[in-house]
Amino acid sequence: MARRWLRSPRDDDWVPAAEQALSTAFLDLDRRRTVAEAGVRASEEIAAGPDLAAGTAGDIGSTWAVVRSRCDAATSSYLALSEQLGGRVTNRPVPPNHRAEVGPVVEQLTAAARAVDEFYHAHRDRLASAQATLAAVPQLAEHARSVAAAAQRRLATLPQFATYPSVHAPATRLAAGLERLAAASRPGARRAAAQQVVAAAGELDAALTAAPGRETEAGTKLTSARTRLAAATTRTEQLGPAYSALLREFNAASSADLTGNDQQARTGLAAAERDLTAATAALRTGDPERAVALAGAARAQLAVAEQAADAVTDRLTLLRQVRDDPRARERATRFRLRDAQMLAVAKGITAEWASVLDAQNERIDRVVGTLAGRHPDYWAYVQGLDNVTTFVSGVVERMRKQPQPG
Repeated sequence: MARRWLRSPRDDDWVPAAEQALSTAFLDLDRRRTVAEAGVRASEEIAAGPDLAAGTAGDIGSTWAVVRSRCDAATSSYLALSEQLGGRVTNRPVPPNHRAEVGPVVEQLTAAARAVDEFYHAHRDRLASAQATLAAVPQLAEHARSVAAAAQRRLATLPQFATYPSVHAPATRLAAGLERLAAASRPGARRAAAQQVVAAAGELDAALTAAPGRETEAGTKLTSARTRLAAATTRTEQLGPAYSALLREFNAASSADLTGNDQQARTGLAAAERDLTAATAALRTGDPERAVALAGAARAQLAVAEQAADAVTDRLTLLRQVRDDPRARERATRFRLRDAQMLAVAKGITAEWASVLDAQNERIDRVVGTLAGRHPDYWAYVQGLDNVTTFVSGVVERMRKQPQPG
């Protein structure tokens, strides 16, 4: 250092100012880069959590990789030039051509700093959120362990409910979550495990709260299902006579699609009876949740039986109504058609829809013409008119959405 003071004046007195400019630009870049990298690292750590939007961390990481490459290149240029300028300290001459390199390197450092700023401002909210979330992981983990301990203590005081599926399942998830929390080393994984623990503890607590009422619930559902079984049995008993009446009074084609409904209904009733018997046994042996599930299965079987039985009795009722007044259904269909035609006129779109709607009159005429003979096919008659009504309804919907001309 003393030799530097004794050195004779040279033409490299510009070096200190250059070194200061380079150092200032480099330190500014390094400070900005440090802040941004902390946010990126936090985002990558938190990416292990279940609630981060897919691609969030990857999006930030890939964008940052480009900025980081610019920072690395600028830093390399700075270090190489600084080493050359350092020759002045060791009394080695600084090559004059290095003076021209100072400005471009300072600009490279400054441009890299601007790129860091642009990146940070574009992702500021996500980076700040990730850092805040990362900082809160220890407290979250401690909270998770606390609520887990409370839930497990409560379970220990209510051992009679431990075998209930609604209790056993979250208790198992809670234990597994605590194991994952203890084993997690990365903050993201620790946060995810803590969240799972808190969720499982909440589910366990809710299940324990509901458990005492499960027996009453099961009893109520069983009683309701038994009542429904009795009603469905009565309705099924009417199915046979109704089907016989269909065959006796109407064209065989009118009930061809209902063949087998009697067997379907009785199969559903038998399955429901088995489920209810099993549900009663489950409730008696202290498993009300299984009883509730079996009662639900019985209701599903009863719905099948009821639908099969009602299809026959409803068909008989409908066909008798049509037979007594076949023109009533025709009038209703023609009324819907006239409404559609009036809508076309009101909206000024008859040119587009008149022929379509007029064709439906012809369809109605053809359907009405099928009512001939001693045993006309009233079911085909009903279906034919219903098809026209459905088509006209679709046309009306399209016309209503269509803007008026001009």
